[in-house]
Parts: sequence; C-alpha cells; structure tokens
Amino acid sequence: MLLLKSLASLCVLAAVAFAVPAQEKRIHHHADLSDHAHDDAHDFQYDHEAFLGKEEAKTFDQLTPEESKDRLAKIVDRIDTDKDGYINHAELHYWIKHRQRRYIEENVNKHWKDYDENRDGKIGWHEYKNATYGFFLEEGLDDLENKETYQSMFRRDERRFKTADRDGDGIATREEFTAFLHPEEFDYMKDLVVLETMEDIDKDGDGKVNLDEYIGDMYTPEDGESEPDWVQTERKHFSEFRDANKDGYLDAVEVGHWILPGEVDHADNEAKHLIHETDTDKDEKMNKKEILANWNMFVGSQATNYGEDLTKRHDEL
Repeated sequence: MLLLKSLASLCVLAAVAFAVPAQEKRIHHHADLSDHAHDDAHDFQYDHEAFLGKEEAKTFDQLTPEESKDRLAKIVDRIDTDKDGYINHAELHYWIKHRQRRYIEENVNKHWKDYDENRDGKIGWHEYKNATYGFFLEEGLDDLENKETYQSMFRRDERRFKTADRDGDGIATREEFTAFLHPEEFDYMKDLVVLETMEDIDKDGDGKVNLDEYIGDMYTPEDGESEPDWVQTERKHFSEFRDANKDGYLDAVEVGHWILPGEVDHADNEAKHLIHETDTDKDEKMNKKEILANWNMFVGSQATNYGEDLTKRHDEL
C-alpha cells in the first residue's frame, strides 16, 4: 500500500531532519555544484562535477584521455540544442542545471511507475489518489486512529497536485509531477511551499507565526534543560532579521524570505566561468574545437586523476 510507503517516507524524512541542524531544516538552499573547492590553480575537480554531475565525473576518471575527449565531443553535440555549432551561455547554463537536477529526476522516475497505472506517460489525479489512498477511501477513515492526519495528508496532496497541474486538466505531465514531488524547485510552486510551511508552524491558526511557534518548530525543551545558545541566537534572528516589519510575527512574505532565500545561481556562474576560460576568439560562445582544446577543465581522465593524486601526495609531504 503506497500510503504506508508514504508514511514510512515521512518517518525517514523526519529522521533526516534531525540530522540537520534544527534551525536549518526549513530553509531550501540551492546545493553547490560540487563538494570540492573551486580552485583551478590546484585542480579542475569542481568544474568536472559541475559540468557532468558528481557520479558521472567519477566515471570519466577511469577513462583514458582519448576516451574522455571522445565522450566529451558527444556531450558537446547534446548541449548544442540549436545545432549551430556553438555552445552559448544559455545552452551551457541549461545543461549544468539539468545535470545537477538528476537526483530529482531519478526520484521522479522511481515513483513514476507506481502511479502511472494506465502507462500513458502521464499521471492523473485519480491515478495518484487511487494508488495512494484508494483502500482508505473505499473502506472509510472513521475507524482509523489517525483519521485527521490521513485527511490532512489527502487534502494537502490534492491541493499540491492541482497547483502543479498548470493547465488544470487533472493530469500531470512528467514536469508537472516533478513540481508536485519537489515544489521548492519551481518558481510557480513557491507560494505553496510557503503556505505549507505556515500551516506546519502556525499552531494557533491565526495565519502568522509568532516567536513561540517559530522556536517550537525547531526546539522542544527537556525538563530542567537550559536553553542552548543556538536557540537564543534564533530568538535574536527572529526579532532582528526575520520579522522585517517588527510587528512581532512572521507573515507569508517574511516566511518566504526565511525559507526560500535569494541565492547565487551557481550554475550561471559556472557557465560564465567555463566560457571565459575556453572562448579563445572572445565571441562569447564556444565551439567544439575550443572545448576539446581545453578538455581537461570539463572532464577528467586516468591521466588527470593520476596527476591530482601526485599533487595530493606532494602536498601531504
């Protein structure tokens, strides 16, 4: 039963949330493109992972330089979507964003077959509803111990599905279903992300978040426990930064600024960086010849990996 899977997933997410600092768990940060420092003077590992994705970058490290260049040439053809023989900033930016979203696509692919019952390449609300809640809708919720929880989950899923369904036809394309599962990744879903957060934290239902609710979402004191320093810091953040209009509450706009902070577009910066370092004729775009001449900035190989290992050993001496 998919509903039980969903509940199990919620438990896992709750466990993960506790592994994240409590004051950070609500904030949807854009992940950096690589865990490595961006230091081209030392190595190009950051660029490799940004351009290929972390897992794919590892496979190139096992290839010979010739194999790496051959595969890079094929990738260049894929990036050049308008087939004009050049890679411009928009094409490269889209490619890097796409590579970084692969974990999301894999998650969507994993769930897709569970819900696309008629295998038509789309998921209707009725398909999702039946697969997730069908048994309970047929049998009724009256005998369930957590009846209100199930009803709340159902209403939230229905509202989120309808919001993700941009054309309102009751059927989600793969892109719309991705927005349903990962609303924080889509601009048109961000108001809903804020609303859902408000509903989670606003315990008295007055449509705003007071200081006690804000702290209560992060921290539950134990008997006799003194308040940790980070909680006191969060109290200051609430009054000094989060509560912009100083009325003692966070409204939806202020919650949005908190959980969806405007951040640097790492993919945009990396696209500009790669073009700047590779565009030898300075026409603000790259052709395949220019990219292959600077291939080791884009992809690794056994040779570059060996060289980086030597550098590490030297640094350690």
